[in-house]
Amino acid sequence: MSRLGKIARRTFLIGSAAIVGGVAFGYYQYKKPVENPLLDDLPDGAAALTPYVRIDADGVTIITPRADLGQGAYSIQAALVAEELDVAWQDIKVDPGPPSPAYFNSAVLGEGLPFAATDDGFVAVNARAVAGAVGKIMGVQITGGSSTVPDAYEKMRVAGAVARETLKAAAVQQTGVALADLKTQDGAVILPDGRELAYTELAPIAATIEPVKEVTLRPETEWKYLGKEMPRLDVVAKSTGTLPYGIDLEMEGMVYATVRTNPRRGGVLNSYDATAAEAARGVLKVVPVRGGAGVIADNTWRAFAAADLIEFDWGPASHPAEQDEIWAEVEASFIADREDSQLKDEGDVEAEFTKGDTLEASYRIPFLAHAPLEPMNATVLYEDGRLDVWTGTQIPLFMIANIDREYGLTAENIQIHNLYSGGSFGRRLEDQYVHQAVELAMAHQGVPIKMTWSREEDMTHDFPRPLAMSKARGRVENGAVTGFDLGIAAPSVTSSQMSRLGMPVMGPDLMIVAGAWDQPFDIPNYRVTGYRVPEMVPISSWRSVGASGNAFLHEGFLDELIHAAGADPLEERLRLCSHDVSRKVLEAVGEMSDWGSPMAEGRGRGLAFTLSFGVPVAEVVEVTNTDDGIQIDKVFVAADVGRILDPINFENQVQGGVIWGLSHAVMSELTYSDGQPEQNNFDGFESMRMFQAPEVFVRGLENASKIRGIGEPAVPPAAPALANAIFAATGQRIREMPLQRHIDFVY
Repeated sequence: MSRLGKIARRTFLIGSAAIVGGVAFGYYQYKKPVENPLLDDLPDGAAALTPYVRIDADGVTIITPRADLGQGAYSIQAALVAEELDVAWQDIKVDPGPPSPAYFNSAVLGEGLPFAATDDGFVAVNARAVAGAVGKIMGVQITGGSSTVPDAYEKMRVAGAVARETLKAAAVQQTGVALADLKTQDGAVILPDGRELAYTELAPIAATIEPVKEVTLRPETEWKYLGKEMPRLDVVAKSTGTLPYGIDLEMEGMVYATVRTNPRRGGVLNSYDATAAEAARGVLKVVPVRGGAGVIADNTWRAFAAADLIEFDWGPASHPAEQDEIWAEVEASFIADREDSQLKDEGDVEAEFTKGDTLEASYRIPFLAHAPLEPMNATVLYEDGRLDVWTGTQIPLFMIANIDREYGLTAENIQIHNLYSGGSFGRRLEDQYVHQAVELAMAHQGVPIKMTWSREEDMTHDFPRPLAMSKARGRVENGAVTGFDLGIAAPSVTSSQMSRLGMPVMGPDLMIVAGAWDQPFDIPNYRVTGYRVPEMVPISSWRSVGASGNAFLHEGFLDELIHAAGADPLEERLRLCSHDVSRKVLEAVGEMSDWGSPMAEGRGRGLAFTLSFGVPVAEVVEVTNTDDGIQIDKVFVAADVGRILDPINFENQVQGGVIWGLSHAVMSELTYSDGQPEQNNFDGFESMRMFQAPEVFVRGLENASKIRGIGEPAVPPAAPALANAIFAATGQRIREMPLQRHIDFVY
């Protein structure tokens, strides 16, 4: 029997790291089962057989603790449980559940380790196991890093199986029928004579017995949902505009608010005059908050309008005020004192460059806003010492800890109600907007307050994707790439983000070089060095984090070297590729795109490959150089996540990732003047329109041995594949994003 065939219930509580066999540090805490948070205040007659399944008179509810940000997280989590629990798809109800250490993420911390995803050596494997254990010990409940599926794949199926077998045990107790004679189907236990005992009927008995301690998971051949085409649970509501997001929440007696703080990040508030705002129609109160002021009114529009009437005297930014000054600091960071990491140093790069001519180039990527369609908002109620917060968040336990630390409210008196989010792309890994709402609630107690940022406040106070610059040298000989030396200078996302979560960060930041140092290419002399730029603008994770820009820096220059060698971009990458799964991805995209076939004059194909979050992705972009500019015609994508659990959502996530990557590559950037972003709404921070979007063809492979997530890995190769296609069509090599700074696109 495979290691997944039979899993003890305690293994489910611990997580997949238990299979490795234990670790020395914190072993007791690691092995200790977590408490089931659903047992708190459970109604009579209801059962919470695991932290992921609640059954009461209204039916079966599957707890889906990873936040749904539009990526379909609730549906895939529900499917993992439902596959073993035997409930009908149309009957499934989901609930994000209460914030709890029981919902720790055992997969996400592994991304921060200095081991390439292709490294399956003893040290790397056990280090990942330790990281998973640390996730449990620390109670890291977080959504991010494309970790939802890898984290949930085993433990949520086990949760469903434990609940199923416990319900069958309840049926044995009620009927006396032998366990071996019972079956389950569509939310009921089936007796030999065909009678059905609904799970809801068995719940009161199941709640009184000890949950089954060992279960056998079903083989893939018996799967009804996983690996099959499933309609997402939210598809009807989203298609009809009836899905309630956080911004849609309404409560009896609710008032509405907004906040203004210094648009120059790090700048202080010298003073403000709210006389006009306080006299405006519908205004209930103007409240000072840290660094600014909030307006509470009888509707959101009046709060916005009144906030515009406040006269603020803002201090200067704490970082260089102009974009040129920021770039100068980045460029000055390629020095030994700022070296952060050198995780790849193979062969003898310096000796290689003494053998003959070298190619040198510098690339740049800009700051980027997250810009989800739903601006940041939170509804808060502070009453009798208890704080309730309704919002969409990826970090519910961190949010509780931050509020506790900042405002002196004990964690037991803080309740986070996680709601559907209208996009995130990493934005909801931050919670400063909630802090402002808490300040308003404490100043205006006993009344629910919905605090909503204006689009301008949202864009101005974002924690953007960091800018970065590369300096690269390379050498070719006899038609092959023989030397590649890549230096990347960027501020530290990890340091900036973790500081706001109150967590210390030690050692180098892998995100500075992610998507570059860990690529599976056997270049004889190959070095990647990261340089840490001092933090200026506070920054945060953005969809695919460091790989989102580093793929452009790495794959753009690799393409230059291949062309300088006179080699074919696909054939040379295949020759260099040292990872069988990645090689098959490259071969697949070559076959899909008919790579090497003739193209008409003015047309071109570009190829890029990136391995990020353990997922190798290869993309080919086809473009046409028209009289009106570059038209992106088609994109071909091959990706390997080990096991595709939801084919429809897999394709959608890949297509969406490609469009996201292309759109930002073409036209998006944040630039700073007078210490604040010059782009503060969608008229300045543009996105690709439907008529500009290409056809996107997707092929999912299943050769990898580990299951992975697909929410982010399709993003990184899009930009370099497009830039390489433009070179193929025009002969113009573009080394800076957004690409429209250097060439026109069809509008």
